[in-house]
Amino acid sequence: MIYKTSILIKSATIVNEGTLFVGDVLIKDGFIEQISGELNIRADEEIRAEGKCLLPGCIDDQVHFREPGLTHKANIYTESRAAAAGGITSYMEMPNTIPNTLTQQLLAAKYQIASQNSLTNYSFFMGASNNNLDEVLKTDPQRVCGIKVFMGSSTGNMLVDQADTLENIFRNAPTLIATHCEDEVTIKANLEHFKSMYGDHLKPEMHPLIRNAEACYKSSSFAIQLAKKHDSRLHILHISSAIETHLFDPSIPLAEKKITSEACIHHLYFSDADYQTKGNWIKWNPAIKSAQDRDAIFQAVLDNRIDVIATDHAPHTIEEKSQSYAQAPAGGPLVQHALIAMLDFYHQGKISLEKIVEKMAHNPAICFQVNKRGFIREGYWADLVLVDLHKPQRITRENVLSKCGWSPFEGHSFKSSVTHTFVSGNLVWENGAFYDSSAGQRLQFDR
Repeated sequence: MIYKTSILIKSATIVNEGTLFVGDVLIKDGFIEQISGELNIRADEEIRAEGKCLLPGCIDDQVHFREPGLTHKANIYTESRAAAAGGITSYMEMPNTIPNTLTQQLLAAKYQIASQNSLTNYSFFMGASNNNLDEVLKTDPQRVCGIKVFMGSSTGNMLVDQADTLENIFRNAPTLIATHCEDEVTIKANLEHFKSMYGDHLKPEMHPLIRNAEACYKSSSFAIQLAKKHDSRLHILHISSAIETHLFDPSIPLAEKKITSEACIHHLYFSDADYQTKGNWIKWNPAIKSAQDRDAIFQAVLDNRIDVIATDHAPHTIEEKSQSYAQAPAGGPLVQHALIAMLDFYHQGKISLEKIVEKMAHNPAICFQVNKRGFIREGYWADLVLVDLHKPQRITRENVLSKCGWSPFEGHSFKSSVTHTFVSGNLVWENGAFYDSSAGQRLQFDR
């Protein structure tokens, strides 16, 4: 038997739904046609995968690809390529572009750009502001990943701080609400305190003291209070403090949770000790905090208080990040190295391959009710990643694929590599080469 437009992956160690087994996977016309211990089938292309692990493609529920309006930093084409090289096959992008994505027309324009330029699958959040509730309520739950609410200011000017507006959003939102939670009053008071002592000589290591755990907890707990009051579907992004991890209940099955949360790679990997050497290169909002916070977040990932691992990929130029602490914007590129960073934790014995797949593929799919993605299942889209656990790679500026041209991991040698990435059945990345003639697809949601 010979299938047309088919790829047969042979003898991979398949990591999926809590199990590992050696088997074959047949991709046909974009979908997973068959999974078996051995398939004696001829296909258009055969990939020998002995000794490699086959994972479902990662779904990154928080990225900033900067298009439109900020394309000197990044764009959908460059960042989706970097994501593909890192094993991320689907992403959900944030609305703090220029103009801010605050109308359905602007949202549609971003989807149009992605339909032409994105190498990986995509969805875009509808942005909320203090005065666009009518537009927010038009959001289609089956075709849009969610509504983004900045309950703390970050890059851009989208802070939602009016009590009536927040009540209305949480009461009436037609779909999932994703929040950036930092209390603005607390942050401003902390900033004024440090300015009174140091004037214009603030340093990056003060960042977690200015944007501290108290600011995060106040805002996260308030968001949860609103969600419980209005029975909203709430997803809190980038948990950054130990105290916040206790806000979430690990006993409820994910598919039944109304309140979920996310941890990001930088909050799992770095601590405030790293500001001494990395400075603004690890300046994110919310801030990277203490080693105790980092370790508590990691534990909350393991015990299912935190449901999803994502990147908050947010590139800025080298020139922008090289400014003084006060002037340098928060954020950095992570999509290319997120999966292999987690695989380093696997090599250290801190997390299993099955748990990495659960948090980076299965759970985002469940959390956002993504249609037929996030699992290696017959009948699902073939979003797949082959990794070589024993093929190291050293990160240099020369091999960073994000348009900004730098990485917080520069100089580090990861133990693993992504060798192949399949997006909707198309091989788009193979051993350092892109095949980008095919575009990713718009994500659909079972809501």
